[in-house]
Amino acid sequence: MASYYDEHDCDPLKDGELPNHTLHLARLLLDTGIAAEWEMEFDSVFGGDRKVPPASKKVVSELPTRLITPTEAVLCKKCAICLANFDEEDEVKSLPCSHNFHTKCILPWLERVNSCPECRHELPTDDPTYEEYKRQKARVKQKEFELETLHGSMFG
Repeated sequence: MASYYDEHDCDPLKDGELPNHTLHLARLLLDTGIAAEWEMEFDSVFGGDRKVPPASKKVVSELPTRLITPTEAVLCKKCAICLANFDEEDEVKSLPCSHNFHTKCILPWLERVNSCPECRHELPTDDPTYEEYKRQKARVKQKEFELETLHGSMFG
């Protein structure tokens, strides 16, 4: 069995040496994910001025493009951006969430934001900071789910 110091990659304090509480707090925040939770709480309280970046250029260029079939045109479905009906032979792009939009409508949209106009499904971005923020949000949600599941199994 490894010693405490080996497990935590640190050295024991020398005689008379005081612990570095700031460093300990920083490690605790990073290890437990509390920093991400605090950031999310700050965003919810103060409005979260985090600007959403545009969708990744690579992802946008790889979106499937197709033409509206006569059968689909009869259904009178609309593009959620321009609110015009899809006509036969209109060129549309399909997002991963399966929503379709006129190509001329969705491309400018995705140059500004990274989400579907209908369901807000987020596409990947070229912004590494925003992608890390999304991963942290997902981790916090997963932790909440695991805690609820644990609580339910203990007291349910």
